[in-house]
Amino acid sequence: MSNMSNTQTSPGLWALAWRRLRADKLAMASLAVVGAFMVMVLLSASGLIVSDWEDEVGVNYAPPTFTGDTAVSLFGAKPAPGAGTLQATPVNVVDPLAADIAAIKLAMGDDGTADLPMYGVVDPLAADLTALRLKMGKDPAHHKHGPKLATLPFGADKWGHDILKKTVKGAETSIIVGLVSALLAVVLGTLFGAFSGYFGGRVDDFFNWFYSIFTSIPSILMILTVGAVLQQKGVTTIVLILGLTGWTGPYRQMRAEYIKHKAREYVMAADAIGASHMRKMFSHIFPNVSHVALVQMSILVVGFIKAEVILSFLGFGVPVGVVSWGSMLNEAQNELILGYWWQLTAAAIAMAILVTAFSLFTDALRDALDPKVK
Repeated sequence: MSNMSNTQTSPGLWALAWRRLRADKLAMASLAVVGAFMVMVLLSASGLIVSDWEDEVGVNYAPPTFTGDTAVSLFGAKPAPGAGTLQATPVNVVDPLAADIAAIKLAMGDDGTADLPMYGVVDPLAADLTALRLKMGKDPAHHKHGPKLATLPFGADKWGHDILKKTVKGAETSIIVGLVSALLAVVLGTLFGAFSGYFGGRVDDFFNWFYSIFTSIPSILMILTVGAVLQQKGVTTIVLILGLTGWTGPYRQMRAEYIKHKAREYVMAADAIGASHMRKMFSHIFPNVSHVALVQMSILVVGFIKAEVILSFLGFGVPVGVVSWGSMLNEAQNELILGYWWQLTAAAIAMAILVTAFSLFTDALRDALDPKVK
């Protein structure tokens, strides 16, 4: 009796993996960074933070606070005026030639007072913008007449949106796209790989033929082709594009695992007691290969976040009115020519931190789940 009470059960695969992960300080630090991003995404999606990211709280291209109002331009662009103070909304935020036209009028002996509204004092799009904001449930007075800051912690874009809030909101879109697309790709790859590896024969030939078609076309061309077929822009479209083109990696891995495991003793025992094919595939084999699917998903999340950025940068990504890191980089390419570098820097740094942390965690997870690694 005492011998039986002292008997200890051996730890399972996941317990051993968690033990290895906890011993890896870099892996735990990466996990903390990834977890912080996930919490931020949940808070943003629930509206608890950055729900007001579209508010025009700063002047156009307000520089970061740490540079002051004389932000150094990379290409010689003039800095934004008015350090650290509140400024009223600029007289003209639409017509960039208003001052030049007014000067020409004065040189011609016309002070422009007779037809002043024509020369930039009145925004010609004000009525349309007001109607649009009312339709979106926003207060036009809050956007148009409120004082605007000359500097913001990480600067502002051309509309006066806070870059810090915009980066957090963009993280929500990019990370959700990466996670959901990776989940779709892994589900498809696991299903295809399970049927192909378990049944073999003509079923295996069919899926291998289907796999060969997808892998024979360069991935970026396949993504753009699916995007052109789907046409309509949106987060759902991006998820479908990436998920429907990214299943090939998980398929190859899962097919090999199912070929290896279907001849194991526990599967033969399940067959001897009359278990169905579906039960053997998903109740017996899949729990023993689920770590492969998890690692594949973590790898694809990183790749799909970068793919979403590329698609949005090329104009195949999120629609107007939805912000992501890719759309921020798309806007920043024009701003950079003018010397406004803060939007590019904020989006690039946020993406670099997440991708690096996720990649390091993925490598550590793969090593922790590998039974050959002691």
